[in-house]
Amino acid sequence: MSRNVFLVGLMGAGKTTVGRALARRLRLPFLDSDHEIEARTGVSVRTIFELEGEIGFRAREAAMIAELSGRPGVVLATGGGAVLDPANRACLRAHGTVIYLRARPEDLFRRMRHDRDRPLLQTGDPLGRLRELLEVRRPLYEETAHLTLDTGDQGVARLVNRIERELFPAIAGNPLPVPPAGETGDGAADSAVS
Repeated sequence: MSRNVFLVGLMGAGKTTVGRALARRLRLPFLDSDHEIEARTGVSVRTIFELEGEIGFRAREAAMIAELSGRPGVVLATGGGAVLDPANRACLRAHGTVIYLRARPEDLFRRMRHDRDRPLLQTGDPLGRLRELLEVRRPLYEETAHLTLDTGDQGVARLVNRIERELFPAIAGNPLPVPPAGETGDGAADSAVS
């Protein structure tokens, strides 16, 4: 099995948060396809959507995923819509282990209700939009994933430990300590994945 780990799921499911923690644990570089696009273009994803539309952004995203997934030994958080492109789905499955971080639309809305940097949620009914997106994307996430994890109210440490147990049993004998509920172990609150 490739040591690459790719995280998919709707925006707000925790791909970046869990990905960073997992990469630290595995001592692998962490990459976020949206952040890489922003770094290279010098503008936000939201600005790309405004200037080029979703089609323009998805073309940039496909090129970035092809490049980043080809690197050896990385943890990659993908954008929520990356699975819409069949080439992205095939590329991710071929180059690593894909994990679908599944979350209920209500939980996602609670996490992102004040976030103005999510272009697809700039609507009068963001919760309804999340439900629509999930209805379309859920089968694609499930088709692409080797493993599905419900994020729910689990803390990041629990999710990382579960990923290790499922994918890397040789290193799972030394899991991250799971702090008491409401703590991360580093003094910060370990709220549900955000």
